[in-house]
Amino acid sequence: MSDEIIKTAFHDFHVEAGAKMVDFAGFRMPVQYAGITAEHLAVRKGVGLFDLSHMGEFEIRGKHRLDFLQKVTTNDVSILKDGEIQYNCMTLPTGGIVDDLLVYKMPDNYMLVVNASNIDKDFNWLRSNLISDAEIIDNSGITALLAIQGPDAIKVMEQLTDYDLENMKYYTWAKANVAGEKMMFSRTGYTGEDGFEIYLDPKHAQKLWPAVITAGEKHNMQLIGLGARDTLRLEMKMALYGNDIDETTTPIEAGLSWIVKLDKDFNGKDVIAHQKAEKPERRLVCLEMESHQVPRHGHEIMDGGKVIGKITSGSFSPSLKKPIALGYVPRKKSKSGTKVEIAIRNKKIEATVVKPPFYKNASHK
Repeated sequence: MSDEIIKTAFHDFHVEAGAKMVDFAGFRMPVQYAGITAEHLAVRKGVGLFDLSHMGEFEIRGKHRLDFLQKVTTNDVSILKDGEIQYNCMTLPTGGIVDDLLVYKMPDNYMLVVNASNIDKDFNWLRSNLISDAEIIDNSGITALLAIQGPDAIKVMEQLTDYDLENMKYYTWAKANVAGEKMMFSRTGYTGEDGFEIYLDPKHAQKLWPAVITAGEKHNMQLIGLGARDTLRLEMKMALYGNDIDETTTPIEAGLSWIVKLDKDFNGKDVIAHQKAEKPERRLVCLEMESHQVPRHGHEIMDGGKVIGKITSGSFSPSLKKPIALGYVPRKKSKSGTKVEIAIRNKKIEATVVKPPFYKNASHK
């Protein structure tokens, strides 16, 4: 990717809708429209529309495509059937996380969906790990992506396609006519709510956007920016790469042991297996605060006047109406109910470790 800021295929629609635009991961993206709190609650209570065209899409082809993915990811890709999707992560020999991603199983290939900020890094890393008879193709530049998220998402999607959505399982994908064009769409989400993601050739963007807007009108669908996307995922303890997970954190420390399958070989397996058996020295925990002070990334977590960790993500929770945060603390301080303090503007504010997720009433948990 060049240093030039990329405008997504839906850029002009965002500007026309009055979005506040920011540069994010090399893309010009909407951070908010009506406001983060209003947008957040629209997704929790109804339905919202996201432009996710900044995400990266890689195609993995070749006779040994499965062997390759088994080597570079921690989850067991071999269990996937055509039409299924898997949450996964890639790790270094040190056990650190290269990126978290989605794996789509196709009849003749796999599609990987990676974080926007890691597209170049991930592609180069995967290419450096290639085995014979496996090939990787970067389709990020020719793929646009819209997401319809919220408990009413299916009502909007039903206006766009004749596909049997009622029987479409969570974490699966399909191809069908969407707004009159054959498109691929999935049912996953990064909000905790029900939702659909539509992948398309950018040339169809001018037709799809107004069609989705029209479909959403009767359900009061709202446009959603990156700001609310962040607070929505935080309420569900969904890790943000670069904040909550990175090359210095392992899946075990981050609470992602459920996507680590030790009955196969992968990069960093020995380190991760040892850590899983012996228990990690630190864990990523959920913290709630009754104070009006909001913790932010980098704020120190204290115990008895001693720094024991740092906040990785923090915000005011529109759903819970209180500040919430994620942060790494020593394992002995990771139990639910444990009290710690967060240093904010020279004050020490009490926080309590709680069980994830923060928000318990999402339409998908």
